[in-house]
Amino acid sequence: MNSVVKLLLMRGRSVREGEPVPSPCMSVCRMDAVTGFCEGCLRTLDEIAAWSSMDDEGRRKVWKTIQERAAA
Repeated sequence: MNSVVKLLLMRGRSVREGEPVPSPCMSVCRMDAVTGFCEGCLRTLDEIAAWSSMDDEGRRKVWKTIQERAAA
């Protein structure tokens, strides 16, 4: 696991119910052609595009998905 993903997962652990959900963006912004995930935040282009219009529940779901992708 690379250092950017480790930092991303540390940030994800801070996501708490009832608090603002931080963006997973790590300012890497390169899409992996094989997985279709951003190399920095492990989101898809659709997840990145939708982030600003998501409610906190949707954002927490994306964080959960990111953690699952990192573990795989």
